[in-house]
Amino acid sequence: MPIRVPDELPAVNFLRNENVFVMTSSRAKTQEIRPLKVLVLNLMPKKIETENQFLRLLSNSPLQIDIQLLRIDSRESKNTPTEHLNNFYCNFDDIQDENFDGLIVTGAPLGLIDFCDVAYWPQIARVIDWAKGHVTSTLFVCWAVQAALNILYGIPKMTRTEKLSGVYSHYTLQPHALLTRGFDETFLAPHSRYADFPTDVIRKHTDLDILAESVETGAYLFASRDKRLAFVTGHPEYDASTLASEYFRDREAGLNPKPPVNYFPDNNPEVAPKATWRSHGHLLFVNWLNYYVYQITPYDLRHMNPTLD
Repeated sequence: MPIRVPDELPAVNFLRNENVFVMTSSRAKTQEIRPLKVLVLNLMPKKIETENQFLRLLSNSPLQIDIQLLRIDSRESKNTPTEHLNNFYCNFDDIQDENFDGLIVTGAPLGLIDFCDVAYWPQIARVIDWAKGHVTSTLFVCWAVQAALNILYGIPKMTRTEKLSGVYSHYTLQPHALLTRGFDETFLAPHSRYADFPTDVIRKHTDLDILAESVETGAYLFASRDKRLAFVTGHPEYDASTLASEYFRDREAGLNPKPPVNYFPDNNPEVAPKATWRSHGHLLFVNWLNYYVYQITPYDLRHMNPTLD
């Protein structure tokens, strides 16, 4: 089944060109189906690009999904037209009294900034606290994982001395867990972060189950036993060219970055890279939607049963 989005959202034509099943809101009104309501808090600067990446993964499911885009930063965007934000994004005040089946909190380029210096840190904390009673399951990605671990478990910000950038091999620790169902024993996923997620810290300070990890990256995928929380420290949503764009951006800025690990063919930045993690990303999101959202969410969202506390 398709994702449901506003008729004029740029992602509609972008994804249809990739043969992705997208249903506009006007067509969806003719179907008597209760879609899953998924809220996407988009913290990335290039919001349209990020929308395309996440909607691509959310669309590859037999479930019909109604997408709502959320923003919490009221400052003028340098990378996304104001008209786009006004037309397709809601503010938190608009939805704070609603319930949702799922919430996705994206990454953000804030790896070297202290939490107290993040302009919208109070808003992030408010959304995460609100989700306890208004969202069935929340998926945190990359920097959002670090923010959530601090807000929910009091884990301080941990930063790597060098940026982790590249495509790394991971292995599943619990192959029969619902979130890793169908995963290969080893799989590839991209990372682009300064945040550090040592497995021993997560095991010591949380009750979360670590489901997949890597020698180079630390914990990659972990979740709460009640399925209300899921954390992925990499970027399975990335396009084939995203790491390349970040590398060339940093090189042009004079930062002298190292090429992303295991990414460019023959480690040559002049050769176009290929995505080697696409099937993993799709399976991860389908598993989250099915087992962490659809299977436990109430049919009537007014009967949400908050159990996080």
